[in-house]
Amino acid sequence: MRKIIALLLVFALCMTTGAPEMLAQGGDAADAGGFQILKKYFIDGGWQFMSLVLVCLILGLAFCIERIITLNIASANTDKLMSQIDENLKSGNVNGAMEVCKSTQGPTATILYEGLRQANNGPEAVEKSIVSYGSVQMGLLEKGLVWISLFIAIAPMLGFMGTVIGMIGAFEKIATVGELSPAVVADGIKVALLTTVFGLVTAIILQIFYNYIISKVDSIVGKMEDASIALVDVMASNNVFK
Repeated sequence: MRKIIALLLVFALCMTTGAPEMLAQGGDAADAGGFQILKKYFIDGGWQFMSLVLVCLILGLAFCIERIITLNIASANTDKLMSQIDENLKSGNVNGAMEVCKSTQGPTATILYEGLRQANNGPEAVEKSIVSYGSVQMGLLEKGLVWISLFIAIAPMLGFMGTVIGMIGAFEKIATVGELSPAVVADGIKVALLTTVFGLVTAIILQIFYNYIISKVDSIVGKMEDASIALVDVMASNNVFK
């Protein structure tokens, strides 16, 4: 998690320093131009609220990347795992089946391992163990999602707050000058709109990642449930319960 945040912070520093100019010397001019435009709009939006929105984006992306990496590792081949367990149980090797689960990464293997540990206590004990450890693994899979949803909610709020403050500044200029003209209010309105845009873009990006993570969690949970049911059937068919 720290490495991910560090990499994203380096990118953020490029937004406010001269790094884009140095990168542009050996890179593509069109890409450098787009980066410069993004940097210009970021600065024009006012560093106070734009920096807060950027922090939300960095932290939100860090949690998203960490979850995606973790869930991809947790996505074990359930069919292959159950096949290996079945082979060991056919020969009466419960310990071998447990070793297969122990050597396999992911929450599914962990739940099946705990179920196999209760093999001598009957099917009721196996099912109870699977349900108990299933709840624990569910909590681990959803770890960090509350922070992602928090940043999704905060980013547009900060953008709207910057919008309100920008509009207040625009009306203050009108009151000071005593006349209404585009030149007087242009800067304030520009700041107001830019903060809103960046806040909404941040929320949209994080929402896409959030929905992907949720779908990944649901897929893993579905495989866990199927494997848990299959384990009891396999144990019963191989006369593990005595």
